[in-house]
Amino acid sequence: MLHIREAVLNDLPAMLEIYNEAVRTLTATFDLEEQTLEERTLWFEKFNERYPLIVAELNGEVVGYSSLSKFREKPAYSQSTELSIYISSKHRGYGIGSALMKEILRRAKKLGYHTVIAGITAGNEESIKLHEKFGFEYMGRFKEVGYKFGEWQDVLNYQYMITQ
Repeated sequence: MLHIREAVLNDLPAMLEIYNEAVRTLTATFDLEEQTLEERTLWFEKFNERYPLIVAELNGEVVGYSSLSKFREKPAYSQSTELSIYISSKHRGYGIGSALMKEILRRAKKLGYHTVIAGITAGNEESIKLHEKFGFEYMGRFKEVGYKFGEWQDVLNYQYMITQ
């Protein structure tokens, strides 16, 4: 059974493997080198009550995670947040992304955010479908802003407006 819960430090090795798999095989992240456990521990420590980090656990195994983080540093952006979702390749297509999305958007609303931003690399059709399913709207494209796997990558900007 799928269980969505707050991430804990003991989840970090599984989350690291999911992330590093994305680094190696996807354009979903623009990191070019796999992260170490120490680097991801520093990343993990950035999350708190205002910026949640949740995991999807299936039969005791962490199979995906989602987070909210600062959209930009300036104080006027404090009611905007940026969303990330990563799913293990072995568990994609089973509704885990939807379960994570539903919960992270519920938390964003509860935290009083006004809008949620997502940057999706062009060509990531599964992510685009997931975001559109939950009401994210396409807002524009940054052309050739990342270079990965020998090609320039565009980033599509999506936005979800929270109604209170």
